[in-house]
Amino acid sequence: MVKQERAVRTRHALIQAAAAVFAEEGFVTASLSTISGRAGVSNGALHFHFASKNRLAEAVRAQAAEALGRITETARARHGDSLQTVVDATHELMDSLARDIVVRGGFELAGDAARRGGPSLRRQWQRWVEDSLRRAERSGALAQGVSAADGARVIVAATAGFEILGGEDVSWLSRRSVTRFWEVLLPLLAGRQNLDGLVCAGSNLLTAVPPQEQSARASPPNLHTKRSV
Repeated sequence: MVKQERAVRTRHALIQAAAAVFAEEGFVTASLSTISGRAGVSNGALHFHFASKNRLAEAVRAQAAEALGRITETARARHGDSLQTVVDATHELMDSLARDIVVRGGFELAGDAARRGGPSLRRQWQRWVEDSLRRAERSGALAQGVSAADGARVIVAATAGFEILGGEDVSWLSRRSVTRFWEVLLPLLAGRQNLDGLVCAGSNLLTAVPPQEQSARASPPNLHTKRSV
């Protein structure tokens, strides 16, 4: 039992270290010795758990994909086919990119030319956003004249931009930045009859922010006013 627990801890440390090194240096430049040193284990221990750098990268990607799946599934379970589902998932994804090195490393691998061709977190996110917008369209949640395909392209392009820019400046991943994005987009995307019930700051974020910021987030700008500008 002790050996099993130690093995689990070592594997976890290696995945965390690999994600950090991949995020900082890219897949090609990252060395196994750097990763093992960052994890505080020997090269032999690394090779015991992962036969190659590709196997290690796949473990990072798989763990990041699980995290992304939890984010999207939780949002869907809370809000169904509402646009609030996409708003909340976007906030949670950007927050994870800022604080979870495995999620960050997984997305960095998706953008690495040496790792293209396999499963991609960006494609996983794109497919989910597209499906969510189609669901919203069928339920009548989109504004007249707005297609699910066009809405999804805008959201995916914007969130990919946040992700890439956030690698250099974490303020792009802040909840304030994501809230401002939705304040601009939602009045154009949502049907007027559904707009009042949508929260640009995310419906489940108030408990996760400092008290001094809660009052500002609890009262988002009037979206109908923004639509008429």
